Amino acid sequence: MSVTSIDTPRWLSLGPASRLVGVDPDTLRRWADEGRIEVFLTPGGHRRFDRRAIEALVSARRAGSRPLASLGASPERLNRAYRRSYTAGTPARQIPADDTVERERYRRDGRRLVEVLVAHLDAEPTDASARARSESEAIELVDDLARRLARSGTSLTEAVALFVAARRPFLDELTGLGRRRALDAARLAALYEGASGLLDRLLLRLIATYQQAADR
Repeated sequence: MSVTSIDTPRWLSLGPASRLVGVDPDTLRRWADEGRIEVFLTPGGHRRFDRRAIEALVSARRAGSRPLASLGASPERLNRAYRRSYTAGTPARQIPADDTVERERYRRDGRRLVEVLVAHLDAEPTDASARARSESEAIELVDDLARRLARSGTSLTEAVALFVAARRPFLDELTGLGRRRALDAARLAALYEGASGLLDRLLLRLIATYQQAADR
């Protein structure tokens, strides 16, 4: 990064530039530090972005923003990845279910959670209502799961282990998607960070809801 004088309106500070791209300011800051987009520093040490470079990045992201299903990351494919993971012996096989009805309920809710995660990632960054709806449904599914695990006698440690084991195939598939489809680094990073961020929030929700249910 170099130091330059900023005397033209085409230069954007971090906040407006990140909103134009549709990413978190920390994400755009990291992309700049990694050399993914050109950035200049004012004498006071503030980042400034060339509007033309930002607009080019936005155009590239829109061109590469095909739905995940069309890129090969459909809910069906992701659910198959979960089944392979369970067959390999992950802790998810230990979910307590004494009968086929309850076990099928876990599987059904798991499939629905994958669909909601994909919908959340496919929503336009500027479509806050769509992203809020999908996250709200994911929270409802996780709350129900946490309460059922607490009632079944599963410990909190085991419940967290189940969730962590379940998130791994999802993130692995996103990484594989980037290799198979040669997605640009910005698109893949945005997908991975969006998925990781939502899954982190859901894990915290799982813990909080489990503790509330266990205390009753």
